[in-house]
Amino acid sequence: MTFICGPEEAGERLDRFLANRLPDLSRTQVQRLIRSGAVTVNDTPVRPAYRLAPGDQVFVELPTELPPSIRPEAIPLDIVYEDDYLLAVNKPAGMVVHPAAGVSQGTLVNVLLAYCPQVADVGGMERAGIVHRLDKETSGLIVVAKDPQTHSALQRLFKRRQVRKTYVALVDGQVQPREGIIEVPIGRDPRVRLRMTVSRTGRPAVTQYRVVEVFPQHTLLEVRPHTGRTHQIRVHLAWLGYPVVGDRVYGRRRPTIPLDRHFLHARDLAFVHPVTGQKLALTAPLPPELVAALNELRRKNA
Repeated sequence: MTFICGPEEAGERLDRFLANRLPDLSRTQVQRLIRSGAVTVNDTPVRPAYRLAPGDQVFVELPTELPPSIRPEAIPLDIVYEDDYLLAVNKPAGMVVHPAAGVSQGTLVNVLLAYCPQVADVGGMERAGIVHRLDKETSGLIVVAKDPQTHSALQRLFKRRQVRKTYVALVDGQVQPREGIIEVPIGRDPRVRLRMTVSRTGRPAVTQYRVVEVFPQHTLLEVRPHTGRTHQIRVHLAWLGYPVVGDRVYGRRRPTIPLDRHFLHARDLAFVHPVTGQKLALTAPLPPELVAALNELRRKNA
């Protein structure tokens, strides 16, 4: 859609001008649209603070209309990093990343569509710019692209294993050896289709780990997956004999410590920004419930 700046609007900021004409969008959402390149003035991308002149033609390309099943939800997001091209969020445990059968509300996609509307056109409606994923009960960093070009570039970085991912996991048992590489293929469990399993016919999967802290019945690990298979860390650690604490799918049905989730957190992401070339090293600290669980183990072990 196109708007023409009248004489009485001369000198008005572009973001304020559009916020008045697009009542369904907040001024913050308008600013994000402008920064994403979805708004031009006289066929030229400009900044939100651009001052309009009489006769300026303002073109706005709004994101594709959302289907009824996927609606924006204004739920607070923990933004770890954001620029004009991408953002990184610290996902809480319990939040599903993508809508699926029976889950159409409260997902990260729903939240991103409210926070950053232009992602509706990035990577498909149901992806909303999300480049990779985390399991529902895994907390931590997820990268989101704001435009198709950045999305494609980030996907290439992940595919070429040029993104360094570091997780923190608490597992049952005292892990031996204290560091190692698990290199066994992972495939779909033929008996339970929602589960993954170590399988000779599966896809190659590589997970590196090292011991950080040892308790009488548990071990705190730093884990670096070199591939991105579904449930990879959980499957590999369980196969090794040290399942993630609280993992009722691959570990013990009754958690060995009081915890309403499994103890797996995506703490660090490091990669070269695909647009600016800047080296990014992003960190999401352990959430309070995991810090509390560790402190309780330390107290008992003191």
